[in-house]
Amino acid sequence: MLIRWAYLAIAAGAALWGTIGLFVQELYSLGLTPLQVVTLRVSCAVSFLLIYSLFVNRQWLRVQLKDSPLFIGTGIISIVFFNWCFFVAIQETSISVAAILLYTAPAFVLILSRFLFKELLTARKVLSLILTLFGCILVVELLPNGSMTMTTVGIIAGLGSGLFYGLYSIFGKFALRKYHPMTVTIYTFLFAALFTLPVSQVWTWIGHLNDVKLWIYAGSLGLFPTVLAFIFYTKGLKQVEAGKASIVATLEPVVAAFIGMIFYSEILTLWQYLGVVCVIFSVIIVQNISLTKWLEKRRVKQSA
Repeated sequence: MLIRWAYLAIAAGAALWGTIGLFVQELYSLGLTPLQVVTLRVSCAVSFLLIYSLFVNRQWLRVQLKDSPLFIGTGIISIVFFNWCFFVAIQETSISVAAILLYTAPAFVLILSRFLFKELLTARKVLSLILTLFGCILVVELLPNGSMTMTTVGIIAGLGSGLFYGLYSIFGKFALRKYHPMTVTIYTFLFAALFTLPVSQVWTWIGHLNDVKLWIYAGSLGLFPTVLAFIFYTKGLKQVEAGKASIVATLEPVVAAFIGMIFYSEILTLWQYLGVVCVIFSVIIVQNISLTKWLEKRRVKQSA
């Protein structure tokens, strides 16, 4: 029974992540730019996280100043640029396409891990990379049309979101060796907010801040697909292996596609749906690698 609720929590977190595009599009309709939306998301998120930690566990707020480079990596290099690229991709393509291009992140992690951690590129990993590449080619309609119907900026931004999101796993791997996941999350968004507030020149768009709708959408963006999604996903991870959790999390682009269809009349072609399946299947293949390793370790422990 406990395991079932854990899976439901993970699914809820993934589904909430899939709603990002809904709030982003509404903020665009109010005249905001991608950078301004990023600023609102990370600022609202860190506000909620700080309040949550003050009531639940204040120990999460303790860090050492010398570890600031870790949070510059997770907060600025990863989260800020990932969000900015993702929001630009939504603006230039669609919610559905942007969500699928974001799921190239595992492929980037595989490549980066090969060089940074000397991890081997096995046949299964290579197959995953090929499926990801083929799926993206179908999603951006390079095949079978022979020409892309989307803007180059949108495609590059979409792939960039996958790259920078993948970098979070790289930087986070070092940060999590020393700190609790909630501590890493809080300071990731804190550093992101401290960076984006001056860069976005918030004082120049102060007129937008008088709009009640803006705060409803911004607060919702910071709460539902950010803070609550993370909390649900983390709670589920306590009972479910990371590999299985990541497979369940592929619900995210499916939810994003449905939101695009229902709210914004976004229609994918049959070839694009095939591309979606290829990308999701590539993620499942990668995560099955970690599951296999986990099972092998467990067998070794049981036989010892």
